[in-house]
Amino acid sequence: MKLTRKDFPEDFIFGTATSSYQIEGHAFGSAGRTHWDDYAATPGNVSRAEDGGRACDHYHRYPEDLDLVAAAGFDAYRFSISWARVLPDGRGAVNAEGLDYYDRLTDAMLERGLAPYATLYHWELPSALADLGGWRNGDIGDWFADYTEIVMTRLGDRMATVAPINEPWCVAWLSHFMGLQAPGIRDIRAAARAMHHVLLAHGRATQVMRGLGMDGLGGVFNLEWSNPADDSEASRLAAARYDGIYNRWFMGGVFKGEYPAIVLEGLEPHLPSGWQDDMALISQPLDWCGINYYTRKNIAADPRAPWPSLADVPGVLPKTYMDWEIYPEGLHDFLIRTAREYTGDLPLYVTENGMAAHDDIMAGECRDPHRIDYYEKHLSQVARAIAGGAPVKGYFAWSLLDNYEWSFGYDKRFGLVHVDFDTLARTPKGSYHAMKAALTEAGR
Repeated sequence: MKLTRKDFPEDFIFGTATSSYQIEGHAFGSAGRTHWDDYAATPGNVSRAEDGGRACDHYHRYPEDLDLVAAAGFDAYRFSISWARVLPDGRGAVNAEGLDYYDRLTDAMLERGLAPYATLYHWELPSALADLGGWRNGDIGDWFADYTEIVMTRLGDRMATVAPINEPWCVAWLSHFMGLQAPGIRDIRAAARAMHHVLLAHGRATQVMRGLGMDGLGGVFNLEWSNPADDSEASRLAAARYDGIYNRWFMGGVFKGEYPAIVLEGLEPHLPSGWQDDMALISQPLDWCGINYYTRKNIAADPRAPWPSLADVPGVLPKTYMDWEIYPEGLHDFLIRTAREYTGDLPLYVTENGMAAHDDIMAGECRDPHRIDYYEKHLSQVARAIAGGAPVKGYFAWSLLDNYEWSFGYDKRFGLVHVDFDTLARTPKGSYHAMKAALTEAGR
């Protein structure tokens, strides 16, 4: 890589990220059932009906994996905590094995000089709560607050940062309107309520952690640049509506205490009664903002379809193995826009950025020059945003390991480290070695 640490501020944080269900092996350690287990067990939902039962077996192999993080020169490790591992039924009895595991994992990070950047929820809702309506149920804010208090009473004194919920758009819209992730619902009323309740839970968890005396609290939002597919006024309005649903709803709720009018036009009739009274809780002050960025969408109007009456049009840019356009400029634009319109001087982190590819081991090596190029181009846009005044304080590569990629099973590989899903052998890829060279003494 051409860029090294020397191209960023001295206190800039470099890290890599994972999530619990994708790597741990949910069948281990007396964890409870999740709605992802149920979703994967339903024919047609997940490639080859694969689930996270074994995944990468990080549950047992975390010392080896954290050694890889430290050896690459990363400063921090972004990980998530499984609600169902700590509380198998989502409420009630605590699974001591689960809390003990995260205790050991935290200490193992600190022993290696890695700052723990925790996420409390990365999509694996306990099935017992899904049975009660899950994110459609207004009580989920209190359930999540109780879970937060249990976890952070145990771990909070050692966390560098904590984000309550990863990618609320995926939790709510992708999963309850588009039906493409657990629980696989396609219903506008369910989606509207989930979009509100996920932010209500975010606010309640933040409130609880403040009550425990914690700081370093933030929010993590996945953002997708919304590009009009053509020059027509109809496409421009459709792209603005997509931008409102995907990006502005969640940031507007958290940082402004309001939802965008262009989205309320379609969702307000389906929101819970008295939703306006929750906005002060939703907009609890935060210490930082995280942006997960991968791609853009080209949006056209579809007047034949119900609201939001839009269509995704394939673009002409090079694409990843997820069929996502590679558009590094969007990361720069979001960092600048977020600071200008939502967060001001609040520290910004790129909490996820990376690409899927079809990576194979050949002669004992896994070469991925495409991924090195992807990281190079996106890091260049981060440096450009910093030069333009955006207060960007860190960057996390997604992901450390090839892992369970949700509805795509084990087919889509994002990792810096190749995982053989038969033997679970780890093989650092070319991108890992390139990142290591950029971050270690050779890059200082």
